Amino acid sequence: YGGEPANFLDVGGGATSETVAKAFKIILDDKNVQVVLVNIFGGIMRCDIIAEGIIAAVKEVGIQIPIVVRLEGTNVDLGKKLLQTSGLNIKAANTLTEAATIATSLIKK
Repeated sequence: YGGEPANFLDVGGGATSETVAKAFKIILDDKNVQVVLVNIFGGIMRCDIIAEGIIAAVKEVGIQIPIVVRLEGTNVDLGKKLLQTSGLNIKAANTLTEAATIATSLIKK
């Protein structure tokens, strides 16, 4: 897709907004990171709760670069709506392919 991943980080199925915030801090320690792609399958955990955690973590860390989020699972539409209406630099994607395409389009070449 024209980009190169800087980091792969699995926060696990029981991640909290605090865990996600720590993950964002780890990823953003690399000053070359221009966009963060988050791919989540909310099997047990509802996507709206996951979206709220991502929003809280982005606010806590004060992330300025774009975040692309692909959610799949229970309450996915509500989760996407929360992301899209958060007022933050978060883009919601429907598929992993779409997420990768959006993320790479946001990279400064």
